[in-house]
Amino acid sequence: MLPQEFIRKKRDGHTLSAQEIGDFIRGITDESVTEGQIAAFTMATYFQGMTRDEAVALTTAMRDSGRVLKWKELNLPGPVVDKHSTGGVGDVVSLMMGPMVAACGGFVPMISGRGLGHTGGTLDKFDAIPGYQTTISIEKFQQVVKEVGVAIIGQTADLAPADKRLYATRDVTATVESIPLITASILSKKLSAGLDALVMDVKVGSGAFMPTAAKSHELAESIVAVGNGAGVSTSALLTDMNEPLAPCAGNAIEVHCALDYLTGKSRPARLHEVTMALSAELLVQSGLFADNAAARVALERCLADGQATEVFQRMVSALGGPSDLVASRGKYLEVAPVIVPVPALREGFISAMDTRALGMAVVALGGGRRRAADKIDFAVGLSEFVALGARVEAGMTLAQVHARNADAAATAIREVQQAITVADSAHPPSPTVYEAVRINR
Repeated sequence: MLPQEFIRKKRDGHTLSAQEIGDFIRGITDESVTEGQIAAFTMATYFQGMTRDEAVALTTAMRDSGRVLKWKELNLPGPVVDKHSTGGVGDVVSLMMGPMVAACGGFVPMISGRGLGHTGGTLDKFDAIPGYQTTISIEKFQQVVKEVGVAIIGQTADLAPADKRLYATRDVTATVESIPLITASILSKKLSAGLDALVMDVKVGSGAFMPTAAKSHELAESIVAVGNGAGVSTSALLTDMNEPLAPCAGNAIEVHCALDYLTGKSRPARLHEVTMALSAELLVQSGLFADNAAARVALERCLADGQATEVFQRMVSALGGPSDLVASRGKYLEVAPVIVPVPALREGFISAMDTRALGMAVVALGGGRRRAADKIDFAVGLSEFVALGARVEAGMTLAQVHARNADAAATAIREVQQAITVADSAHPPSPTVYEAVRINR
């Protein structure tokens, strides 16, 4: 079918066949389909949507546009599993969850991304570790996963290449928000890693990618349906992002937070609950444990006896980072020259946070990118966030600003004060985990 006829069919609300979708995605990959035709298709899909079968066909065609990893010949003694988050502020879960799941018998080939908009990127956090290589060959990637149990790297050019071109067009044509296209973009990259099981963390709230709770739920249901339809055991948790997940945001700062968590120095309650919930969900989803309770016992044990910390250190060493990062992090992680508190302007209760604005304050400090080519300052960010519902007096600390200079710090102080609402009364706290979306469980 000619690309224009394929586009016409979707524009007019007809159902596309798997063969038609596959042909169009091959055209995107070999560039026989033009940018204009991609744009027309994404806009038609934005307005007409897709059936589940269409979304499965789109996802698998994008997955198969490049290399799909095979693990059977490596004879791994456990399932190949992963998680993905829609992102947020202070979402450092991947740094702990990968080693924790690996310590409990899973093999975690985690292909992660960089920061996007107000959300922090897992790769940017690992780039804060001197020597750590986020870009390696597939062969090295699989070797580290086999030997250590987990490797966290960036997408390589030969995994789901159709997604790169399709996403670039969506980004400039106001079609990013299409649920079927988001689903296919996320899953095509994840499923190209050859997974047995996947758990999705879909954020809800003021720092979430999706604009409303209803849209977050719709995305979770779409990903679970399409992931299972594509042959991978997939479930999702809807988790809260009405305040930063960890009491910190910024790359080196979040690595410190992850190391504090793994070593037991500090395990903030909300961060611990989301990390445990997602880890347990994946261990049960993959068949490693019979139920959530058994999985949680194993996860607590791997934290208590240091196995998860050991796996994290081995991964860092295997991917080029310092062999003594855990023991001597102060030698390696950058510290901002200016660290100042953000004072509360009045007494009262912390009643709301504009979590997106807090993330953008980190970007403005240099901890994220305004443009793709921007260089990140790993040392800057925010820490010691006050919690929603807390009572504060005027002058008490709402957060600490880590900045490169005094002017940047002063700007960040104002931005944080504007993003955190202090009111006369406290609002009931939101759940940390709202609900699970599953099939056949």
